[in-house]
Amino acid sequence: MDGSFTDMMAQIGAKARAAAAELAFASAERKHAALIGAAEAVWQRRHAIIDANSLDLAYGQEKGLSPAMIDRLRLDEGRIRAIVDGLRAVAEQADPVGRILAEWDRPTGLHIQRVATPLGVVGVIYESRPNVTADAGALCLKAGNAVILRGGSESFHSSTAIHECMVAGLRSAGLPEAAIQLIPTRDREMVAEMLRATAYIDVIVPRGGKGLVGLVQREARVPVFAHLEGICHVYADGQADLDKARRVVLNAKTRRTGICGAAECLLIDRQFYARHGAILIEDLVKAGVEVRTEGALREVPGTVQAAPDDFGREFLDMIIAAKLVDGVDGAIEHIRRYGSGHTESILTEDDATAARFFQRLDSAILMRNASTQFADGGEFGMGAEIGIATGKLHARGPVGAEQLTSFKYLVTGDGTCRA
Repeated sequence: MDGSFTDMMAQIGAKARAAAAELAFASAERKHAALIGAAEAVWQRRHAIIDANSLDLAYGQEKGLSPAMIDRLRLDEGRIRAIVDGLRAVAEQADPVGRILAEWDRPTGLHIQRVATPLGVVGVIYESRPNVTADAGALCLKAGNAVILRGGSESFHSSTAIHECMVAGLRSAGLPEAAIQLIPTRDREMVAEMLRATAYIDVIVPRGGKGLVGLVQREARVPVFAHLEGICHVYADGQADLDKARRVVLNAKTRRTGICGAAECLLIDRQFYARHGAILIEDLVKAGVEVRTEGALREVPGTVQAAPDDFGREFLDMIIAAKLVDGVDGAIEHIRRYGSGHTESILTEDDATAARFFQRLDSAILMRNASTQFADGGEFGMGAEIGIATGKLHARGPVGAEQLTSFKYLVTGDGTCRA
């Protein structure tokens, strides 16, 4: 263990703790001003951010990143506009801190309130996507938390440029600049330091591939909000509307293949197949998707034989596994066996079938007649997300500002004593 990294973590962690103490009572107006200031800085410096991103793209190509990963990394003016819009959307949300979650009176004369409070210091470890620098910084600030960001080596220059804009927003609003800190090195030892930093960090949020998230979940001594894989399923029921099904399946797979909400497995009810044939598979093949099938679907031209481990696999590419199932119960059984608890979508016009799918599956997000690509905090109206959580404690699904709070009890008496 390199003592210099331990010292760096101690310095960054102490600054974050001090900033968190001040943010806990910062006014909603100052946090709003900081986020608007950050949004303005990002737009004003967009050309410098794109220049920094070009260095990261060159680095990623030298490392042999896949086209999907390069797409995650790439920034252009449209994506920077989306970052700005996300910052503004988070700024305009109601402040989640100080909300009275519940209150009641006791026969003893006590008045009790449960009130939302910040978590404290959040550590975010992420790969490739530089927009996470803005999303995570904004959401943590909105919820009154300090944040320590460790971006991927591929996005180092882009993340640094965006981080400077976030700090400019904090400075303009008179909030501590250490409220949003970026680890200033690519060295992976700082990831290990963050995972051990129980004295400074209250929760870790990893965003990246299975390797990164698995490492964090295995090694972290700090609590973790995470999902290991986005093995998202789309099930075409016998009572699905054909036009809706064709649109949703193509979008769920092909809109952006490198995101965790991309569909990785298509399940087709045998009744649907008997009525409509292989049209969903044919649409995917025409769109350039490699469809890995078994059984009767193997006969569809353009498909390839599925390997046993293709079901339950996150491809993050123009590849999808496909299988025939016996009705909604067959789909449920398959998803329970192979799913990762992220997002599943049912395509059906039958209310009872949809209700059964919703009731009997326990993934973080369940959808009906909608693309799994909507599994995103921005699309849920959260402005942005810090990640998708598939665990069952505290936060689940898209983690926005509200999910980055805890609570405390405020108890008021009048000289009240316990008998």
